[in-house]
Formats: sequence, C-alpha cells, structure tokens
Amino acid sequence: MRVAISGGNGFIGTKLVRALVARGDDVTLLVRKASASAIDEARVRRSPIDDARSLDGADAIVNLAGAGVLDERWTEARLRVIRESRIETTRSLVARAANARVLVSASAIGFYGMHMDDAELDESSPRGDDVLARICDDWENEARKASCRVAIARIGIVLGKDGGALARMLPMFRRFLGGPLGDGKQWWSWIHVDDVVRALLFAIDHDAMRGAFNATAPAPATMNEVARTLGEVLHRPSALRVPAFALRAALGDAANVLLTGQRVLPRVLTDAQFEFRFRALRDALAACV
Repeated sequence: MRVAISGGNGFIGTKLVRALVARGDDVTLLVRKASASAIDEARVRRSPIDDARSLDGADAIVNLAGAGVLDERWTEARLRVIRESRIETTRSLVARAANARVLVSASAIGFYGMHMDDAELDESSPRGDDVLARICDDWENEARKASCRVAIARIGIVLGKDGGALARMLPMFRRFLGGPLGDGKQWWSWIHVDDVVRALLFAIDHDAMRGAFNATAPAPATMNEVARTLGEVLHRPSALRVPAFALRAALGDAANVLLTGQRVLPRVLTDAQFEFRFRALRDALAACV
C-alpha cells in the first residue's frame, strides 16, 4: 500500500511511518520545507505538501498536521495559527484526495469542549462550545468533504517515552517535584502512543471505519490518579500540586486545557473489536519510563 502522511515527522507521525514501513508499505512524507527526517528508509520518500503531484498513486492519506495547542500563549494571532494550520492543510489534501481509498484525518477530544464534570462522552456526544471545540469541528468538517472514505481520529492525551503529555511531567517527577495540575479532579482521557498508531492503521485497513472515532484508552483517569500512579511507577512522591494560578500566569487562557478535561470512551473502536495493548494506566505509564 502507498500511504501519504502530513505531520509525519511529529511524535505520532514518526512512529506511524515506522509501523507502515515495518509492514511493507511505501510512505510519502508531505513536508513544507527541507528538513532532516527522523527516518531514513528506502520505502520513505519526501514530497512538498503543496505539490500537485504529491498524492499521485496514494492509496491512503493520513493527515496529522497542526500547530501545537500548548506551544505558546494564546493570542488572537496564535489561535489563528492553530486553526489555519489544521483547516488549510486538510482543505489542500481533500482537494487532491479523489483517487485515494481513504483519508484518515486527526482531530482531538477537545471537540467535546472543556469539562469539569464526570459525564461520559462518546462519539455520539455533542460538540463543545469553546474555541478548541469550534476549531476541531471546522477541522473535521473539512475532512468530511473528501470524496473517498473518511475516518476521523479524535485523539486523546498521548503517553509515550519521547514526547506527548509526559515530556514536561517526567523531568519534574524524577526531581521529586511532581504532582497534579490544579485540583486534579479533571479527567485525562489518555492513550499510549503505540495504541494511537495501531488505531490509525486499523482505520486505514478497515472499510467499516467511517466518520469520527475516539482514539482514547477504555479507562480514562483523573489528573489526581495520573499523578499518583506516575509517582508510584517512578518511586517518587506526587504531592506537589501545581496551582491553577501558576498555570494561568505561565500560559494564560491556554492553561484551561490543562485545568479541565473530558471523560471520553472509545465506543467505536471497542464496538469494532479493536484490541488495545494498554488498557490500564499503570501499564501505559510503566512503558513510558
């Protein structure tokens, strides 16, 4: 199979490319500018994302591109970058996806909005009404315009050794300075990066996968549970809570992403008999340290 990937040099994308190559697929990395690739394989080639011929021959397109939500404080200009990096890239790919068999496009559980309650959310739950929920909705709607089969991965909080949500947490915990963010009652709908990759492959391979699916583990946890379990796995204390005011001072409105959450369940994947490798938080965290 020939697979074209935007965002293929990112945390998830790099691992997806390796998984595709390992099973014998040919991969085209869609890139905006010349840069070193994390993967040097004969089966991986690079093509400018705006090249009209970059999707020629692609059986599947995976769209993972998008500026980091927490990389900078939110200003009007930054929110515009976050939105346009998703919408414009998706629009460009959709316009050239007519001959592909499937488009698997990323979204996020931010679609459901920032919650501070215990309500369980699945793919049938309504969209939230904050800025990230609206961006996710617009992002998904662009992907749905493709004439091929479309599967949309609403990705949760990704855990892994070399990136994702733990990139900033692990150093603090290892220095005996770890603890929950805010009051710790917010839900973390986590997923191990290996299961994200496997879910994306599942969506590529299974024609029944259409529309949105939650790429989250079946057992979401609160921030308090995450911090306590991470401390136990590392044999470190986990009592140094990061107060909400400190996060807001550092991140501005973007801190609300960390101080709220969503209790999301992957009903579509579960109903499709997808097998998670990491169903328990402790096992996922232990694999990351």
